[in-house]
Amino acid sequence: MRFGFIALSLSLVASTAAAEDFDAKSFLAEKCSSCHGTEVYSRPNPRVKSLDKLAAQVRRCDANVGTGLFDEDIDAVVKYLNVNFYKF
Repeated sequence: MRFGFIALSLSLVASTAAAEDFDAKSFLAEKCSSCHGTEVYSRPNPRVKSLDKLAAQVRRCDANVGTGLFDEDIDAVVKYLNVNFYKF
């Protein structure tokens, strides 16, 4: 039982460290720009019209491309896109 607790604690620390190292801007430039440029985020009649829909779209793209982002990384991408483009 003690070993399980230690293993869980270490995995939580590792996932927190990984999330802190994640750079949404670099990720978007590296992974997303192969399908589209930033114009998709700033078109006059956007398909994404809410923060929830933005999060759903990022999850769809993650699944389609197979990048396997952690929830914290998806949150970081959504936050970056919202702050820099969508402004919900």
